[in-house]
Amino acid sequence: MAENRGWDEFDAGAILFTFNEKVDNIATTLAEDRPYSSSSSFTASVGDWRIEKPIFNKDYCIDCQFCWIYCPDVSIIARDKKMIGIDFDHCKGCGICVEVCPTNPKSLLMFGEHLDDDECLASWPEKDEKEV
Repeated sequence: MAENRGWDEFDAGAILFTFNEKVDNIATTLAEDRPYSSSSSFTASVGDWRIEKPIFNKDYCIDCQFCWIYCPDVSIIARDKKMIGIDFDHCKGCGICVEVCPTNPKSLLMFGEHLDDDECLASWPEKDEKEV
């Protein structure tokens, strides 16, 4: 059994596994049914760490699942290979989902934590037209 350590007690380069055991199909396993390890932040709400939050605009999403694959905390909520939202209890606001989003404009953008989602969506950038 692994010992419990604080965040500042891990060795540099330590690997922290998200799950205690293999999960065959994570996309169809509901979050509450996943065998999260004690080193995963899923067992604690870390949303109050954020200064910025990712906002999802479904009008631009192509369901490539890059955000889901690269999210370090499994905070992207997807069902049947479709992005449906963000788990803000566990999203730390790192912005990796925004960086890997390939759409134009991106379907995920970072906004200040204090801003209303509808306000963010209303200020979404227009599609950049390519010169021919």
